[in-house]
Order: sequence, then C-alpha cells, then structure tokens
Amino acid sequence: MKKFFDDIKKDIKFKSAGPGKKLTDDRSSKPQAPKVPHGAPRKTPTEGAEKAGAAALARIEQQHRPVLKTSQDAIRNQGKLFDFSLMNLKVLGSGVPQKDLSCFSVSGVFFICPLTGKTLTKTEREMHIKEAILMRFSEDAIEASIMMIHTFNKDKEKVKAAIDVISKYVENICKNPTEEKYRKIKLGNKVFQDKVSGIEGSREYLQALGFESTTLPVDGEDRTEEFLVLPVQESEALEQMKVHLERLQKGEPVRAKLDRQMQVFRPSQHATHFQLPPDFYNLTAEELKREQQLKSEIVERNTMLRTKAMREKDEQRERRKYNYVLLRVRLPDENILQGTFLAWERVAALYQFVRDSLENGWQPFELMAPGGQKLKDDEELALNECNLAPAALLTFSWDAAVQADIAAAGGKNAILLKAALLENIKTLS
Repeated sequence: MKKFFDDIKKDIKFKSAGPGKKLTDDRSSKPQAPKVPHGAPRKTPTEGAEKAGAAALARIEQQHRPVLKTSQDAIRNQGKLFDFSLMNLKVLGSGVPQKDLSCFSVSGVFFICPLTGKTLTKTEREMHIKEAILMRFSEDAIEASIMMIHTFNKDKEKVKAAIDVISKYVENICKNPTEEKYRKIKLGNKVFQDKVSGIEGSREYLQALGFESTTLPVDGEDRTEEFLVLPVQESEALEQMKVHLERLQKGEPVRAKLDRQMQVFRPSQHATHFQLPPDFYNLTAEELKREQQLKSEIVERNTMLRTKAMREKDEQRERRKYNYVLLRVRLPDENILQGTFLAWERVAALYQFVRDSLENGWQPFELMAPGGQKLKDDEELALNECNLAPAALLTFSWDAAVQADIAAAGGKNAILLKAALLENIKTLS
C-alpha cells in the first residue's frame, strides 16, 4: 500500500517538474513537448486523486514519525504497568486455575475445624462448621444451640439484643418460679418477634432449656396462639438454667483456625522468590475495577506534593489487598522455615510460630525483616503494618548476650529445629 502511494507521490513530482531537457540543449530554447513512451500512455491523476494521495502520505508519515517522550509520558506508562499487574491479578482471582498448584510457593490457604479437626479450604469452612454444629445437637443441645446463636448470625448487635431478652426470660423465671406468666413466651409478642425470633438458634436454645411449643387460647377471643411454655422447675433445675444462661452470655463464634502449613526447606538461593496462589488476594471483581480506577490517578498524584495523611491512606489501601501473608525465616544453619499468617495478626504470633518450631523454645532470639528492620516480640503492629504482606523473608538470630553466656559455660549450639520437622525437610524449587 505504501509503495502505491510512493508511486503516486513520484508521479506528482515528475509532472510538476515540467518537460525534460537534454544537457546539450540551449537553456534559452523553447521547451519541447514530452515524448510519448512506447506502449499505452499513463493517465494523469485527477486533482481529487492527487489530494487523496497527499493526505494518505501525510497519515503514513505521521504514523512513523517518532514521538518525543516527556516526564508526563513516563508517569502515564507507570499507570499502564499498574493496570497490567491488576489484570493478571484479576485472572488469578477469578477462580479459574491458571497454573499448576506445584508452581506456587504454597498450594493455597487452608483452615482447621476446631470441632472435627478436618482441614478445609476457604470455600468449605463455613458450611462444614454449620454441619458440625448441627451434628452436635445429639450430644449436647445446649452447647450446640449456643454455638448456633453466636456463629450463624453475623450481626453481633442483634445477637446481643436477643441474648438480653432471653436473659430477662430466664432471670424472671428463676426469681418467680411459681408464677405461670413468666414461664410462658408468646411467639407473636412484638419484643420476641423483633429481637429473638430472627436469630438462628434462639428457639433451639429455649427448647433445650425445657420450653415446649404449645397452642393456647387467647383470653377473651375465639382463637389460639402459639406459645413456648416451661413446665414448673425444681430448684436444682433452676440453678442449672442459670449456668446455661451464663454459657450463652459468654459464648463465642466457632471459627476455623488458619492452618500455618509449617514447612522446612533446605538452604536455597530461591528463598526470596514467591509465587502466591489467588487465595492470598483480597480483591473481588468490583474491588479490582475500583483499584484500576485508583491506579489511573497516579498521573495526578505523581505531579503534585502529597501530605503524610495522603501517603498513609494509600498505604492502608495497599494493606487491605491481602488477607494472608506467607513468611519465611532463614535460620543460622541456612535452613528456611515457612508459614502462613493472617495479614492482621500481630508480630507476637510470628514469634510464637518460630518458637514452637525450635528444639529449645526457651532461648531468646530476634527476627530481622527485609531492610534491616528489627521486629520486637511484644510488637503491637500487625504483620501488614510492618510491610511484610503479601510475602517476605526474615532473618533469625539468637540473642547475642545469651549466646555469650552459653559459650562461656562451655555449651554448644544445639539442633535448631524439632526432629519431626527435619524429617520432612524439602527442597525449595
């Protein structure tokens, strides 16, 4: 196509130059008419064709003309790079497997059910815990209903309001055990409907205390309504009700515990290379769109001065991207200890994790983060606030003073890790 337009350009230039001349001709002689070449004569382009050709040539030249790069262009390119990384993240977070699990530094994020001890994925944990609680009714209906109330209902304020009403029911019964009106709960009552009936497990708890469902006639009306009625209780049973109420008031949600997936690797030059699975990212499709929009604002941010508050806000948003942190600790013998943590866990949880892996957990030690930052055992900061998310390699060292005392006493450096961990040591690929 370009050759076609080049030919047109040459033809226009040739025609505009006028008739040719011989070198021996007198410059003052009258121009001669051009000779017609052999074969069919070439048709002269029309004025419209000449304009179209010139315009096309201009476009082609503009496309190949180098564009001067400015600092603003560099900033825009940075924004494009951020978008590209987010696009990759979107693919990983979509649930469609993009890589073999063996390519990742850890196969995923897993949890342990405190009721059954089973290892679960993120998507399995909620349903499994619900099933485990329901199965517990056959063993202890009181305990199961308390778990149900605190676990199945996400709104803590509504749970507290329901427990307050139930507490009032039980306290009135214990104070007035012979008063029939306190042992009857009208299910159509506004307070019960507004604060108790909507809480999963509340009715199961009342029935576990001994309340029975029955239909009673309404005074002065020709109809019946459903009630929960508690038979007259002996003093010993009333004392037991108080114990059950205290258990309800102190109850906590049943939550699956994060599986640390503790692993030990042989010395490796790949210790700082991390390939994280999609489970580590805390970005939904909608959040990804918003994140891309925010990243597009980098052009404006990089062209103006930013306050400390603005920087802190950006750092907080970065930290919210990750739910989990994969940490490796390089030990003095060059072996590497690895574990998974919640991003908002405190530094003390990391120290406890390392301490639990040591043969001599009593001996004090220090952990150094990338960049030389020393992490303190009693640190109140979360792991993501220490810039350890989503993954980092830390360095382990024994407390120098204690080591000096051990050496002075003729002691030797004992084996670092527990034998059970060393039996399963792996090679980091």
